Amino acid sequence: MSKPTLYVKQGCPWCIDALDYFQAKGLELEVVDVRAEPKRMKELTDISGQSMTPTFKHGDFLVADFDLEEFEAALEQNPKAKNNLKM
Repeated sequence: MSKPTLYVKQGCPWCIDALDYFQAKGLELEVVDVRAEPKRMKELTDISGQSMTPTFKHGDFLVADFDLEEFEAALEQNPKAKNNLKM
């Protein structure tokens, strides 16, 4: 399976927290800054139905517009995703 994708916007405080969190966990990501790569904004809205960041996607596991507590809760509700991410 490919690397997880994290959609961010430069300057977004929740995105900074998410990047720090995943770095601390040692999770290798594809990081997409939709402000630096505006063509990827359509990709974000297509997969999540919204344009807010951070948004995390790995396979069928998607968490849109989250803070870290919301991400961890979503991960706990999806043990398969948690196992795939080895978190």
